[in-house]
Amino acid sequence: MQFEMCALPGGGKLELYLRSPDPAMPNALRRPLVLVVPGGGYEHVSAREADPVALQFAAAGYHTAVLTYSVGEGARNHEPLRQLRAAIGLLRQNAERWGILPDRIAVCGFSAGGHLALSGAVLDCPGEAADRSRKPDAVLLAYPVITAGEYAHRGSFVQLSGSEDRAEHQRFGLEGKITPDTPPVFVWHTMEDATVPVENTLLLLAALRKNHVPCEAHLFEKGVHGTSISTAEVDAASAHRAHWVQLAVEWLNDTFDFHLE
Repeated sequence: MQFEMCALPGGGKLELYLRSPDPAMPNALRRPLVLVVPGGGYEHVSAREADPVALQFAAAGYHTAVLTYSVGEGARNHEPLRQLRAAIGLLRQNAERWGILPDRIAVCGFSAGGHLALSGAVLDCPGEAADRSRKPDAVLLAYPVITAGEYAHRGSFVQLSGSEDRAEHQRFGLEGKITPDTPPVFVWHTMEDATVPVENTLLLLAALRKNHVPCEAHLFEKGVHGTSISTAEVDAASAHRAHWVQLAVEWLNDTFDFHLE
């Protein structure tokens, strides 16, 4: 495996975990990529949702990368979204050199990182032209922040807007931004999540279904917020809930028609 790190605008960074090509593996000389977007309420970038996740997808045969984006006051003015768009653009620009299939780039976001991942699929930055080349081809979401309404994770929207004004927060709500052009979505959540209530995912699913967007959802009964890959490594071990990773890999394999077996 090769490791590279790239700087992004505004102090963001992109860490790449690239599977090494070999003529002995002719079916995998070029591979799809999963770009992991950790959560943290737009206050920090969670290490528990970074390389532990990337290495799971790498083990499944994917190139992977982890996005570190601006948080706190640095999250204002859509800066994290600009950094995500820059990261996807960089991956496509270097697809040949890095052995990436440029039309098979997925984003995998957790909590507020899920909000950012889906924003990258459905929003454009104010003042910038719409650019499909900087949007993902599939979206994987874990207990995502979606709504700025009744079930909002309010802190995320305060960081993004720099305001306590709930009317300002509505600019960043996502359930009303889904269109038929939204790429396929895989999402999972727990019913016990008291930090980002499961209603965030239920509202998203209703919007995806209304717009005929391909999607798959898994709701687990047990688990607090932020369980990442649900192993002992991330201090959230649950053999049952950890199945989400394999479910996501199987879904993505079918979505991208990428099968190494």
